[in-house]
Amino acid sequence: MSLKGIIYSLVVLVFGITILSWDNSNAIIKIKWLILKGGTLRVNGSTNINTFSCLVADNAPIDTLTGTLNKDATINMNGKINLDIYGFDCHNPMMTLDLRKTLKAKEYPTMHINFLSLNKMPELKYVPEPIKGWVNIELSGVTKRYEVSYRFSMDNAKVIHLIGDRSVNFSDFNITPPRKLGGIIRANDKLEVEFSLDLKAVD
Repeated sequence: MSLKGIIYSLVVLVFGITILSWDNSNAIIKIKWLILKGGTLRVNGSTNINTFSCLVADNAPIDTLTGTLNKDATINMNGKINLDIYGFDCHNPMMTLDLRKTLKAKEYPTMHINFLSLNKMPELKYVPEPIKGWVNIELSGVTKRYEVSYRFSMDNAKVIHLIGDRSVNFSDFNITPPRKLGGIIRANDKLEVEFSLDLKAVD
């Protein structure tokens, strides 16, 4: 091969490696999950004499969660669920009314959970996989950011099951825990929040 041919081959090789490296470093991997009907959020709390558990269903129009893979393997998320405060059911009419009043349902009838990030891409297997992520929770006119513990899994029908849980306090949202009978019965500040969503991957 002539010197000119060798130089030409080297130029092509270097150019090809440069293009390949650029493509790999700038590749954008995106995910898009449809939020299926049937999602729920459960709030577990306690008073000085017993415990309580309240459930609300996600009856909002079908929405999507989208995500973009970062170079450090974390995921930037975008999407939210909206929950009707009047939909909370504590399986006790008085407790249900007290919770809705405490959460200022008349002024702020909707609770929002905005998904911000995941610490890695879920493998989506049958066995639940623990993953961390960040969300913004908007309640009673106050927005707080929390790290959430997730469990991701996928069933044989390719439905993705997402369960997230986190401890929060009434006081995080400038809310005074409810009291009854002149303060004889007092709800504790701490709440355990767990939400469950079913998702479907879409193109």
